[in-house]
Amino acid sequence: MKLGWRGPAMLATGLLVAFLAACSSGGIPRRVSEPTASLQQLTVQADGRWSIELRLQNYSSIPMRFERVSFALRVGDQDAGMLATQPALTIGPESADVVTVAFDPSADARLLLAGRLADGRGVDYRIEGTIDAAPTDRGKVRDYEVERDSRLSPVPGLPGVLR
Repeated sequence: MKLGWRGPAMLATGLLVAFLAACSSGGIPRRVSEPTASLQQLTVQADGRWSIELRLQNYSSIPMRFERVSFALRVGDQDAGMLATQPALTIGPESADVVTVAFDPSADARLLLAGRLADGRGVDYRIEGTIDAAPTDRGKVRDYEVERDSRLSPVPGLPGVLR
């Protein structure tokens, strides 16, 4: 029996099916990467306290549960204090979310920021500390070290707000 042109086509189809079966791994690979954080917005309240919108970034390929955040915050050349919160927040894979933290800065940091805002200038900041997080499908929480240097600038039309 002659197969004619169907023989090579059937062989190619068979090879393609075998190749695809060999490549299938049963799902998306799990990759747990170090999360990070940054200040998305800082608002100076009427009483001098700050409201900080802290952006938590999950670079993992799976959802992560963020249990605790603890950072030493420095603005300009002044130590502002410890920025700590327990967000108990789940962030999806390769996503971010924002938590708002009430913060009572040091007197020196308040004065520095008030001067910068009065002059319409921004300020450099540094956060250094840990994020405690775990994959949502596993119970073990791990400490991730974070160091970040960045800058906040005044938002035009919104007094006391920096982004």
